[in-house]
Amino acid sequence: MSEIIFTVHVENQGERIDKFLSSVINDVSRSYVHKLIQNKNITVNNSVINKNYRLTENDQIKVTIPEPENLEIFPENIPLDIVYEDNDLLIVNKPKDMVVHPAPGNYNGTLVNALLYHCKNSLSGINGIIRPGIVHRIDKDTSGLLIIAKNDNSHKNLAEQIKNHSFTREYEAVVYGNVKEDIGTVNANIGRHKINRKKMAVTPMCGRNAVTHYTVLERYKGFTHLKLKLETGRTHQIRVHMSYIGHPVVGDEVYANPKNNPFKFLKGQCLHAGKIGFLHPTTGRYMEFESHLPNYFKNILKKISNL
Repeated sequence: MSEIIFTVHVENQGERIDKFLSSVINDVSRSYVHKLIQNKNITVNNSVINKNYRLTENDQIKVTIPEPENLEIFPENIPLDIVYEDNDLLIVNKPKDMVVHPAPGNYNGTLVNALLYHCKNSLSGINGIIRPGIVHRIDKDTSGLLIIAKNDNSHKNLAEQIKNHSFTREYEAVVYGNVKEDIGTVNANIGRHKINRKKMAVTPMCGRNAVTHYTVLERYKGFTHLKLKLETGRTHQIRVHMSYIGHPVVGDEVYANPKNNPFKFLKGQCLHAGKIGFLHPTTGRYMEFESHLPNYFKNILKKISNL
């Protein structure tokens, strides 16, 4: 059993506690938060609350996470957008709103459940029962390309490429404001937020090296369409770096002020993993794949072009 403590800041005042906690605790759904509240595993200022509780600045939230149950993850016949597949790996175009792997309160409907059905027993086991085949991940509300390893040798090879920064990962995003430089680089260490331990932050004196390169694709009134290339791959790297330079990703409910989101239909950040490239773990041949912008992203571009 573990405990997490949060202090509520002014920007989160008035927000429902279930929405807040599901956004700041990685891979935890609102339904799981409801269950924790029902079981009195969540208190505010040492008092039990209900799921409708709205936050006040300086509230002290304590979340007690029970020990995980013995898990058995089941295959599910969920359609996959497979861009490429062979005996060693497959490339999947993940839709927005799909969780990559099971987590407390969210054991069904994930990419892993779909992969278990599609690949049967042909997935690497390095990351265990929860994350079979998962070499790298993208957030639930980020769409785009992921590479999946079908065996341990492929997994180790691909993970090493990511570690050595030879794995190409390019994204597109719409951010708030007018990014002045046509081309730029954010080189700023990323570590855990000093108060909210489930949130990442730029930590100049500690944390891990993080480098994001960006190019302006188009400027709009109050927004900028960017291409971003990861040199490193830290948790929430693009979202943290863009917020750090004053241009958070549109729709980001953690690193931007959700009250300023003019696109209420958008659930989560406008961020798409559009390109990956790597050396094939068996043949050594360089391979590169691209994914077209999904409809939600096109809708955002259409709306801001008409402002």
